[in-house]
Amino acid sequence: MQNEYEIKKEMCEIGRRVYNRGMVAANDGNFSVRISENEILCTPTGVSKGFMTPEYICKVDLDGNVIQANKGFRPSSEIKMHLRVYKERPDIKSVVHAHPLYATSFAIAGIPLTQPIMPEAVIALGCVPIAKYGTPSTEEIPDAVSEYLQYFDAVLLENHGALAYSDSLMNAYYKMESLEFYAQLLYQSKVLGGPQELNKEQVERLYEIRRQMGLKGKHPANLCPNAKDGKPSCHTCGEKCGNARTAETAGTEADLVASITKKVMEQLGLN
Repeated sequence: MQNEYEIKKEMCEIGRRVYNRGMVAANDGNFSVRISENEILCTPTGVSKGFMTPEYICKVDLDGNVIQANKGFRPSSEIKMHLRVYKERPDIKSVVHAHPLYATSFAIAGIPLTQPIMPEAVIALGCVPIAKYGTPSTEEIPDAVSEYLQYFDAVLLENHGALAYSDSLMNAYYKMESLEFYAQLLYQSKVLGGPQELNKEQVERLYEIRRQMGLKGKHPANLCPNAKDGKPSCHTCGEKCGNARTAETAGTEADLVASITKKVMEQLGLN
């Protein structure tokens, strides 16, 4: 198990990777790691993430109160967004926010990453919806992101950037990297005349592979209660299977699932 100093060093390494890959410019971006039930390590505001050293890293509690910060450093102004993820997703141990070029371009254009174009993206991400625009450093962004937290492990932030979260800092970073690669492939395939999408049957087979692999996190493969019974998920059938729900799967949770699925379908243009 890593000690606190080792985690801080890893955060600095991820900062260099994010910066060197052009996922942020200047002092943009922020990320955090949950190290205990009530303690969060986070990057500071107003510094380039590509040139951090361990003493830059701040520590806050789950309510955003500063526990420790060296002179001249303050927690990221967007820590509220991170804290909302930790509060609503106890399984999450790290959050990464960046402005990767292609993914952010889709977010600015208002286009979610929902087209199934390659197996790896379908299995790892499923799709990436867009959380509505919110003013940075306010509760508007956490509120917008909250709508998708129980169903996805990555979201685009309208006119802002992208957010990924997972059970470790490295895995959260990998999700961000995968998200950007997916966005770049989608963009370039559109330039070449449009992507050849996987069909619904192919997507469902990939979703089943994910379920069999027992991958952690939230994913469209698990959106629909039918998926647990080996039936096509609402995500791939346009919610047509919604009428087949039983009383056992009905209720508040199912209604929430249907609501989120409907929004994804609207973004896909399938409704």
